[in-house]
Amino acid sequence: MREELLHLLENNGRLSTEDLAAMLGTSQEAVEKEMAELEASKVICGYRASVDWDKTDEEYVSALIGVKISPQRGQGFDKIAMRISRFDEVKSVHLISGSGSDLILTIEGKTLRDISQFVYNKIAPLEAVVSTATYFVLRKYKENGVILGEEKDIDERIQIMP
Repeated sequence: MREELLHLLENNGRLSTEDLAAMLGTSQEAVEKEMAELEASKVICGYRASVDWDKTDEEYVSALIGVKISPQRGQGFDKIAMRISRFDEVKSVHLISGSGSDLILTIEGKTLRDISQFVYNKIAPLEAVVSTATYFVLRKYKENGVILGEEKDIDERIQIMP
C-alpha cells in the first residue's frame, strides 16, 4: 500500500483520505496512519501546487545554475550543498554527474538582475565554489510532471502536396 499511496499523492496531493482509501481498497484510518508515518519519517516532505506563473501578473524569473565545487575532506559535497539549500532563492539543489558542474541549482527571483546578483553575491563567493554557469529559463513546458500552458499540435507545419 505504501508505494501506491505515495504515487497517488505525488500525482494529486489534494486527494482526500477517503478517496485514497477507496482507491487503495483499505480503510480511511489505515491511510491516515500511513500518511502520518510517512510525514513523520520525512518520506513525504510537503504538499505543493504546480503553478504556471506565466499566466499571472507576478514578475517571475527562474534559472538553472551549474556550480563546480571543490569537495571538502570528509564531507564531500554535502556540506556546501546543504549550505546552498538554506537560501530562500534556491528552490532545488541536485548533485549531478556527466557535466562540468557538480551541483545544479534552481533559482527563482523577480528579475534577471535579482538572480545575477544572488549568484554573484551569495553563491560565487562561497569558499568551496570554483565556478558557476547560469542558464535562464525562457519558458517552461512541463514541471513536476504537469504540462504547463496549452497543449498544441506538435506538428504545425503546412502540408504541401506533391
